[in-house]
Order: sequence, then structure tokens, then C-alpha cells
Amino acid sequence: MANTNISAVLKKYAMAIVLVLVILLFYVLTKKAILYPQNINNLLSQNAYVFVLATGMLLCILTGGNIDLAVGSVVCFVGAVGGVVLDKDMNFIVAFIIMMLIGLAIGMWQGFWIAFVNVPPFIATLAGMYAFRGLSNVVLGGQALNLSKMEGFLKAFGGGADCYIPGPSINLFGAPHNLICLVVGLIGVAIFLFMTISGRINTKKRGYATPPLLGDVVKMVIISAVVLYLTEKLAAYKGIPTSLIWVLLVVIAFGYVTQKTTIGRDLYAVGGNKKAAQLSGVNVKKVYFFAYSLMGLLSGLAGTLTIARAASAQPTYGQGYEMDAIGACFIGGASAYGGIGTVPGVIIGALLMGVINQGMSICGVDANLQKVVKGLVLLGAVIFDVVSKKEKK
Repeated sequence: MANTNISAVLKKYAMAIVLVLVILLFYVLTKKAILYPQNINNLLSQNAYVFVLATGMLLCILTGGNIDLAVGSVVCFVGAVGGVVLDKDMNFIVAFIIMMLIGLAIGMWQGFWIAFVNVPPFIATLAGMYAFRGLSNVVLGGQALNLSKMEGFLKAFGGGADCYIPGPSINLFGAPHNLICLVVGLIGVAIFLFMTISGRINTKKRGYATPPLLGDVVKMVIISAVVLYLTEKLAAYKGIPTSLIWVLLVVIAFGYVTQKTTIGRDLYAVGGNKKAAQLSGVNVKKVYFFAYSLMGLLSGLAGTLTIARAASAQPTYGQGYEMDAIGACFIGGASAYGGIGTVPGVIIGALLMGVINQGMSICGVDANLQKVVKGLVLLGAVIFDVVSKKEKK
């Protein structure tokens, strides 16, 4: 029985364990450089768009292994429009709202064809990939727009040198640390532990089957340790980057939606067995429309974060973003067949991809070889998913 529990825990947290092992590997190969405060800050800031897009992509994948190939082009188009309106001295809050609404409208447009006209998601989003890439060039006239003077916009969305939450400093480990960053990290860990423990207690009270205690203990220890470590490193640098605030908002909101709401449960039901879900009264068309609409909304946010970090808008932005998002989902435990996957798992997948990218860059690995490694990691994650399903059967 104990061996069975340990095996179940190892399978459930396989990618988290792999992430820790990969970090340790690059810790040795880079002579500790990968865990320097500045590199950790760069890792989180540079991959903010991946965290956001992968969270939205998870919703599409849950519906049955479907994907959205247009997200990279939508990011570019939203960024192009945002760059143009910002260049005309529009208030950055109004510009942000416009970008989010454009992203949502595009998601609804694609969701309409997929949900109500039954156009295959692959075809509908492939068309979007071409169309919105072309529109990006039209909007920008094939030219780049410099946004370096938009200080308020850059600071709010993670661009520039001052895009951090300010606060007083305290001495810790012989160096100054941002106090607000430390407090936020401690509060986050406390909330996580409380929710995990209370959730387990409530599950027992209701008479439902509870996961192995060992699994919950391992999860609490690993996640708490990682969060506290990252908190200390960020506090030792400049504090919390504003782009990370947006990522946390997305993760918390969509983690709640997928796990605690009716529409979230419907996503899993449709992906698990579409016909059974229909017979149970689930509005499958509504679920598809919901998934792709929110994917568009998050593409709008990713477009905002992208042009803020680059302090410019260019018609080449967003290339390959869809593959980064899809890869993060599958590496993070989402099933290629749908119905399985979690937001925390997706974040782990995105972090793993980011660590591999950064570690190889620090080691001076050729960019082409980096793509080979990323492809093999993605293939390995999908093979793991397929083999696990065969073993269950």
C-alpha cells in the first residue's frame, strides 16, 4: 500500500520533480549563475507572456485536446494596435482596455466559428494565425514603433528599469531586501497552506475520498520552499516586477475558475467524454465559446506585456508564442486528449521551459540546439502522458 501511494505521488508530481532536478543540473553547469537574483527576475519577467498564454491554452486543450494556433498573431495584432494608440498619446489605461477588448473580440470571433458553425479549431485558428499576422503589418505599415517614452505604461506592465513594486528595505543575510516582497511571499505561502489543509479537512468531513496524505505533505513542502526561495531572491534584487503581478492575477483567477466553478467543471467534462457531457445537460457549444473567448482575452494581456517589456511594437512579435504555450501545457501535465490538466501544472511546465532556455543560454548552447532540446522535452512529456493512460487501462 505504501509503495502504491509513493508511486502515485511520484507520477502526480513528476514534472515538479523534473523541474527541481533540471534547476539543480543547471545550478552546477552554470556555476550557480542560474539562481542569481537578477537571472531569476529575468526568468519570470521574460516568460510572463508564456504563463499568461499557457493558462488560456489550457482551457482550449481541456475541451478535447484542441489548441489555438492564432495566439502569437493575436498578440502581435493587439500589440500593434496598442502601439499605435499609445503613440497618439492616449492614456495608457484606456489603451490597455482597448487592447483587452480587441483580444476578447477576436477570441469570441474564433469561438463563434468553432462552437456554433462547427469549424474545426485547428482550421479556424490557423486562419486567424495568417489573418492577424497580416493585419499587424497593415496596422504598423511594416515599421516598428518606439514606446520608450511611455513611462506610465511601461512601469504598469513590466517594461523599463522601474517596473517593480516599491517599498522599504530590511537587511537579511547581510544584504538589503525589499520588505513588501518578503511580506507578500509569506502571506502567499500561509494562504496556500491554509487552503490545502482546510480543503483536505472539508473533503474528509463530506465523506469523499481524499488524496494520499504523503502527496499533500510533499506538495506543501515543495511549493512552500520554492515560493519562499523565489521571494528571497526577488527581494534581494529589486522586489516584485509588475509583470509578475499580472501573472499572479491570471493564475489565481483561472485556477479558481477551472476548479471551483460550474463552467470549469464543464470544461473537464467535455474533454473527458463529450457525448456523456451532452447527455448530462452540459451546453458543449457554450463551453467551446467560453474557452476560446478567454483565450483571446489573455492573448490581449500577453500582447500588452510583450510590447511593454520590449518598449516597442513590431510586426514580428509573437512568432512561436503559440508553440511555447502549447508546450508548457503538455509538459505541465495537460493531456493531449483533453479533460486533464491544471493551472499550477501549466505554470510548472512554463517554468521548466524557461529554466531550460535560460540555462542553455548561460551555458552558451547554440540556439538551434536549444530548439532540439525543447522539442525532445515536449515529446517526452506527451509520451509520458500516453504511457500513463495505457497503464491505467
